[in-house]
Amino acid sequence: MMEKGLLLRIAAGALLLAGCQLRANESEVPKAALATKTATTSAPDTTATQATATTPIPDSLRLTPVATVPGVPDTLRQAIRQLHAALGPTAAELRPEVLEQACVGYLTLHPTGRIERGGLLAVADMDLPNTTERFWVIDLKNAQVLHRSYVAHGEGSGHLRATRFSNEEKSACTSLGFYRTAGTYDGIHGYSRRIEGLDKGQNANAFDRYVVLHAADYVSPKYIEKYGHLGYSRGCPALPPEQFKEIIATMRVGSMMLLSGPGIKSRWLDGPAAGRRFVQRGWR
Repeated sequence: MMEKGLLLRIAAGALLLAGCQLRANESEVPKAALATKTATTSAPDTTATQATATTPIPDSLRLTPVATVPGVPDTLRQAIRQLHAALGPTAAELRPEVLEQACVGYLTLHPTGRIERGGLLAVADMDLPNTTERFWVIDLKNAQVLHRSYVAHGEGSGHLRATRFSNEEKSACTSLGFYRTAGTYDGIHGYSRRIEGLDKGQNANAFDRYVVLHAADYVSPKYIEKYGHLGYSRGCPALPPEQFKEIIATMRVGSMMLLSGPGIKSRWLDGPAAGRRFVQRGWR
């Protein structure tokens, strides 16, 4: 009987580690401890994060500076500034440099056929605290924010802010980079959408890790009020239960999503190529 009980416990442990769809850690860090941790003011480490790296950045409220994308022509850069202004107050906390990354990636990816859906992009600034609604779905053609919401990061990536990123199995980390949305299914978290990583070395394992868009009850204002931060996934960009269905429906197959954060590197951040594409077709 003791052997049988031990085997059952081992099997249960294996299931917990099997992927984002099998476990979401709702860490309950006391607010006092969180306040002490977030008081840190060490200078951020801007060293590029490699696929297996876990170099920490101080978990403080001071954001990591975002560099502009090299080689972006003035015409495109001005168009991105105008887009940001037109998006209005809903996008006020979307840093212009992060929007620039998303727009450049969209313009570079769309002509390759990897992104079939034109005129729409989703972007999350994972450097912002998870107490901020840091996820936006944007209609480029009409310069509108279609959705803005909270989004969780992986428990391996940090507490109030995501500070570590990894592409590795069982890392429980968020993976940075560009993604293509794939099909939907009903899983352990209900209605969910698969996503495919498009950046080798940074997020290419996302599909196999079952990193997906899904709802989680730890992604809500009530959870923040109780614990001082959101809960954590196993690497999925988990969404609020009140919004996830509309967001997932909007981001239908072939849409582009960017998870931005410190150390992001991508072949799709090609400023000159994006500029040429914009001159030819605009946001189409």
